[in-house]
Amino acid sequence: MGAFPFTAIVGQEDMKRALLIAAVEPRIGGVMVFGDRGTGKSTAARALAGLLPPMNVVAGCRFNCDPLGPRCSHGGNGKIDQVAVPFVDLPLGATEDRITGALDIERALIAGEKAFEPGLLAKAHRGFLYIDEINLLEDHLVDLLLDAAASGENVVERESLSVRHDARFVLIGSGNPEEGELRPQLLDRFGLSVDVRTPQKVEDRIEIMRRCDAQERQDAAFAAKWRRKDRTVLRQIAAGRTALRDIVVPDSTLTDAAQLCMAVGADGLRGELTLIRAARALTALEGGTAVGRSHLRAVAPMALRHRLRRNVLDETGPTTRIERAMAELWD
Repeated sequence: MGAFPFTAIVGQEDMKRALLIAAVEPRIGGVMVFGDRGTGKSTAARALAGLLPPMNVVAGCRFNCDPLGPRCSHGGNGKIDQVAVPFVDLPLGATEDRITGALDIERALIAGEKAFEPGLLAKAHRGFLYIDEINLLEDHLVDLLLDAAASGENVVERESLSVRHDARFVLIGSGNPEEGELRPQLLDRFGLSVDVRTPQKVEDRIEIMRRCDAQERQDAAFAAKWRRKDRTVLRQIAAGRTALRDIVVPDSTLTDAAQLCMAVGADGLRGELTLIRAARALTALEGGTAVGRSHLRAVAPMALRHRLRRNVLDETGPTTRIERAMAELWD
């Protein structure tokens, strides 16, 4: 059975919007999805990766090198091959060597050669790296992943090995808050954060059951039914990536972003930067030419909600605080 079509997912609009923004602008820094079990978190991420067209890589390269990028130095033969956009699951029990790569013990013992065995970061290059229950992952591994996601590079210095390779990927984490919170300083490294909840409308639950049953019984026919809508989203992503560099961000919009971050008490400047990048990506997705307040309003909760300090005198949730601040500033 193939991946569930992205456009067939019922509801969860904030999550789908955040994933589309990250697909257009990978510099966002990834998407963190908190929510109940069985609400389509991994399904949406897999569906987005599944609808993207195959990508060109240097044939024979295990690092997914781009043929249009710098010359491959990882053993590629110079020819061009096509592969599916990587979607890599990182298991909770993964070791640091499994993630970053390490000495290829088999080649060392059999051939006496010192060679590097790529890890999950290499496999996820130019694709998606998904971590379910990321709040249960050891802190030092989360640090390692977020550093690689932020720098776009993986550096391994151990066992007489010195290896450096590109590691640009969309990092997607998901978790259930009831099973433990992610440290604030790590959560802050994610560009966007969204909450997903179990649908409360009977109609939505019925439609979900219908679509899941239809895929299980007639997978090919179900995929064909949604293929046209998925292709529309694909064209939207491609057009957004092309238009992104030309999107204008007026000084008035920069002022709005700074004032909003100050009003809600967002720590540091990462909030403003992410807010502007997300708003620019949304503008590109919608076919606009300049970022305005409507774009800031749409992305502000997901860009800022996880960057707010807890206020013991204000029991309202972070999304409510952000929406209230926008109303006070702009309405």
